[in-house]
Amino acid sequence: MTDTASLPADWSYRSRATRLAIWTGWLALVALFVWCWQVMTETTIWAFVGDAPRQAADIGGRMVPPEWGYLPELMLPLWDTLNIATLGTLGGVVMAVPVALLAARNTTPSVTILRPIALFIIVASRSINSLIWALLLVTIIGPGLLAGIIAIALRSIGFIGKLFYEAIEETDPKQIEAIQATGAGPAEVLTYGVVPQVMPALWGISVFRWDINIRESTILGLVGAGGIGLKLNASMAVLAWDQVTVILLLILGTVIVSEWISALIRRAII
Repeated sequence: MTDTASLPADWSYRSRATRLAIWTGWLALVALFVWCWQVMTETTIWAFVGDAPRQAADIGGRMVPPEWGYLPELMLPLWDTLNIATLGTLGGVVMAVPVALLAARNTTPSVTILRPIALFIIVASRSINSLIWALLLVTIIGPGLLAGIIAIALRSIGFIGKLFYEAIEETDPKQIEAIQATGAGPAEVLTYGVVPQVMPALWGISVFRWDINIRESTILGLVGAGGIGLKLNASMAVLAWDQVTVILLLILGTVIVSEWISALIRRAII
């Protein structure tokens, strides 16, 4: 039988201090929202906002019908875009694999020195958008496909490196211990104990990143890094909205096909 004498006389779901803290948090959140709204709308020209539906309708009317005769001129820039995505992905994989091996706890030679450096490289790569990488590289090495390829590669290091080092850390230790029991050295353990377990994951991650890079490489031309983005920027600059429609439809079709190919490859691998 429950001892009712030990129960409080006035029971409540939360204590008074907890309720006060919750209400204080909500008031602080509302105050933050009001402040952010003021900052956001301080320089907003509401006349432009009110006129936005009419402007959108006007541009939409100019975008149809599409200028299909412009399509042949887009084949070479589209091919450049695919090359940027593919070569950038390959470069990202080549650089990300050693970084991932240094970042994984079970393969890094130094947990205190090399692992933090590898993790910093992964975080730095993921923190900077590919468009910013392209902008920096166009300034350094000039406009063209090379800047786009390197930008995609540098952006891919963080994505591939993070997922791959997590896959390495999730390997079955029993298989590794079996290789070590034969007297194998670190290189043999890595080759026969770790690599066979993580290769399917590496292939899947690489194909997934290639699919993402196709989408990202379509806009690198806006900053001069080559690809179909150059044509998009040029058409928008001269207000050729019927050409913009063709470019957008071509990008959409390319992304759909790349999604389909990526899904087929990952299904076959995994």
